[in-house]
Amino acid sequence: MSTQFDIKQYLIGKEPFYQAQGDEIGLYQAAYAARLPVMLKGPTGCGKSRFVEHMAWKLGKPLITVACNEDMTASDLVGRYLLDANGTRWLDGPLTLAARYGAICYLDEIVEARQDTTVVIHPLTDHRRALPLDKKGELIQAHPDFQLVISYNPGYQNLMKDLKQSTKQRFAAMEFDYAAAEVEAGIVSKEAGIDTGTAARLVRIGETARNLKGHGLDEGISTRLLVYAATLINKGIAPRAACRMALVRPITDDADIRDTLDHAIDAIFE
Repeated sequence: MSTQFDIKQYLIGKEPFYQAQGDEIGLYQAAYAARLPVMLKGPTGCGKSRFVEHMAWKLGKPLITVACNEDMTASDLVGRYLLDANGTRWLDGPLTLAARYGAICYLDEIVEARQDTTVVIHPLTDHRRALPLDKKGELIQAHPDFQLVISYNPGYQNLMKDLKQSTKQRFAAMEFDYAAAEVEAGIVSKEAGIDTGTAARLVRIGETARNLKGHGLDEGISTRLLVYAATLINKGIAPRAACRMALVRPITDDADIRDTLDHAIDAIFE
């Protein structure tokens, strides 16, 4: 690894908007001060990733984010040897970069990764705070500023996709959920630049869909999708068309559920 690497490229320059819903900011600051690994639990699109970005900005620390997937290997996290014109060279993976240079490493939706892959984080999440690079014969002692943060959606967990207890019990955990209606309307209004009245109507549609979770829907409409609908409206798209495009069609192919939500949209934006 070249000594020219600059971890500052992962600093977040502009404050990411995040609306606090409770004491989560203070809790995270205390966890970071103690360098505790943190697990964020909550439904899709409720603000977990935005929260991590906001806290990295607030703390002035670099943030390296990894979107986990089922094809991700341990080498994708820690690094591998690559061939080039001069032979082979080692390339650090994102987890190694964070541990070596002192960044917050955020593993998003960690249950999507194979369990044999997630085991590599264990030595970084206890008193050792170390990362062995077996292929390279190196043991990295984590930088004092390093912290590991993971997120996952408990609503999707099953026997095949869940974290082992041996992994869960290495983390302090914070639970997230969709904001209260008034707060969520304010978030949608701020993010998309629309009036609060329209934002409140969108939130009502979101609540309708969330009430169908477990009754035909695996997941309700996220705050992220509400912002998408509001953005389309702000671009001149009629509210009903924007809602169908951004709120209904992405989350279901079931004709009955789609009709139910379409009728709710028509009633709210009559």
